[in-house]
Amino acid sequence: MNQHHIETITRELSLKQHQVLAAAELLSQECTVPFIARYRKEATGSLDEVAITAVRDRLQQLAELDKRREAILKSLNERELLTDELKERITSVETMAVLEDMYLPFRPKRRTRATIAREKGLEPLADLLLEQKPGDPEKEAATYVDEEQGVASVAEALQGARDIIAERISEDEQTRAGLRDLFLKEGMLRSKVASGNEEAAAKYRDYFDWEEPVGKAPSHRILAIRRGETENLLMMRILPDEDKALTLIKSRFVKGDSACSGQVALAAEDCYKRLLSLSMETEARLTSKQSADEEAVRVFAENARQLLLAAPLGQKRVLAVDPGFRTGCKVVCLDGQGKLLEHTAIFPHEPQKKVQEAARAITELCTKHGFQCIAVGNGTAGRETESFLRGLDLPGRPAVVMVNESGASIYSASAAARDEFPDHDVTVRGAVSIGRRLMDPLAELVKIDPKSIGVGQYQHDVDQKMLKQRLDDVVTSCVNMVGVEINTASKELLTYVSGLGPKLAAGIVQHRNDNGPFTGRKDILKVSGLGPRAFEQAAGFLRIRDGGHPLDESAVHPESYHIVEQMADDLKCSVHDLMKDSELRSKIKLKNYVTETVGMPTLNDIAAELSRPGRDPRQAFEPFSFAEGINTMEDLQPGMRLPGIVTNITNFGAFVDIGVHQDGLVHISRLADRFVKNPAEVVKLQQQVHVTVLEVDSARKRISLSMKQQPEE
Repeated sequence: MNQHHIETITRELSLKQHQVLAAAELLSQECTVPFIARYRKEATGSLDEVAITAVRDRLQQLAELDKRREAILKSLNERELLTDELKERITSVETMAVLEDMYLPFRPKRRTRATIAREKGLEPLADLLLEQKPGDPEKEAATYVDEEQGVASVAEALQGARDIIAERISEDEQTRAGLRDLFLKEGMLRSKVASGNEEAAAKYRDYFDWEEPVGKAPSHRILAIRRGETENLLMMRILPDEDKALTLIKSRFVKGDSACSGQVALAAEDCYKRLLSLSMETEARLTSKQSADEEAVRVFAENARQLLLAAPLGQKRVLAVDPGFRTGCKVVCLDGQGKLLEHTAIFPHEPQKKVQEAARAITELCTKHGFQCIAVGNGTAGRETESFLRGLDLPGRPAVVMVNESGASIYSASAAARDEFPDHDVTVRGAVSIGRRLMDPLAELVKIDPKSIGVGQYQHDVDQKMLKQRLDDVVTSCVNMVGVEINTASKELLTYVSGLGPKLAAGIVQHRNDNGPFTGRKDILKVSGLGPRAFEQAAGFLRIRDGGHPLDESAVHPESYHIVEQMADDLKCSVHDLMKDSELRSKIKLKNYVTETVGMPTLNDIAAELSRPGRDPRQAFEPFSFAEGINTMEDLQPGMRLPGIVTNITNFGAFVDIGVHQDGLVHISRLADRFVKNPAEVVKLQQQVHVTVLEVDSARKRISLSMKQQPEE
């Protein structure tokens, strides 16, 4: 374990050194973040998933820095350029940017103007000019005029010397550090429409002549402008005030007001305009992009977490409908475990408009299966289908619920869907996904790429590696927080359980198919290839209802069963009795069970779990209905007060589905009757809200909404 890295992370994250060291050691043993956070609290001092993830990510960054540092040291050593002083400086560097600045003067170069000038023997003249002593630089330069060397005049000699000086300035560490800071703190982000593209770039109209400090530009604006630039519709620059930049450079290199100083000043100006401004702008673009990516990914990840943890309907019999006009509505019947029982198609809308036949088919299916809920996809014909179903007098009066179907079509065409339903087409698979998404959003959404679940912005523009890592972390966190019933879970859901992965998940499903359901957690070890290490990581997150041990359905880890058994023995009762009787549990004195390896954090978790073994931490499901008669944008009028569902949250506001096939935007300034800094403080994904329609722009497909009590103010 690199002690310097531990100290660096301790300082940066404001943690205690023993916490960082413990987390790092556990991570090095391939323990997962959820496992460490849930079952190794004593070791880490109860670090949560956020802190452990931060330690993991910073360790990876420092490892990459070390790798680059070693490559640089090796290169310098092989070229006999490595001195003890340089080695010490390189070894102490803590950021990639400073490391690259330090290496820049030694980096093997292509032939530059400065290289050519050196080949002509002009380096001594550059050295003389940099001394800036009184004298006539032209007179000194005249001694370097030599046509055989390629120096035809005094002007050429001075130009070559200035080229050498300009390159030295551009490679100076302190100059680069100062300019980097200036670009990031005072650089102005400017965008203009590309000439002749005004009409094609209409969607970027807000940025045709935009200017703001890059350090204050919000993530979504930077990403939008960059997308417009990528599409050749916008032009973007990031530059600080030129005079400030030149003053910064000249203050380091121009000494006095001699004629030689004048030559150095000219070299400094050339260096900035030809070399450093371009180099620093590139860095500023990359840095601002990285910051924008990080913020966009953070928002996307938080939205994904909320969607994954949306309230499940639970194990209820569901009739699921994937609506459509011309091709009809695909209808599937699911039992309480989400198993497909049968399917059909109805055509209640134009052009067929077989309303009576459709009504009869739905009524017969409800009579036959006793559905407790009807799930309707919110895509094309969704509101019309919802209205049709609500108008029927169905047996049992099942609730009709609109379901966000983002990504259902992607799942229906996936290998996972083909494996499960090889004899059914994509329309049946899509309808099944809609129904199951209502029953258990988490279990269904893990089957598709998190990028496709419809809660992000600019997800295709951000760093894809960063996005994948963060979204995988979110899915893993959610799956393990909720826990997984091993006897019913899909391979895709099991894949995200701590310590498993695709291969072991497939092995569990295969073992289950070959040998029947698992009867106890100990049986998990019978899965081919699943050893003690994987069992340790996964067991606490896997549930077995009615298993061989009462704690098999809880989040108590098998390694702690003996503690609960001792508690039961001390109270002269069974573990089952302890879990059922709150009066018995109240008699437990947790401090009596503290040992060298088990402390109060674990004991408190055990006590909490005994009182609610296996309880789903997600909120209870609440049915929702859109306003009657409001199905399209044409039905909207300013001033209408309507119910809606929050579908997406950004830094500039929240998008709300009001049932017209186009989400409306509640700008951050209209989320509440008070100042709102972060929309996530006010709204959550899938939250049911009431909004007022402010403006409808059908041409641009934009709806302006307000959640204020006094929206007109």
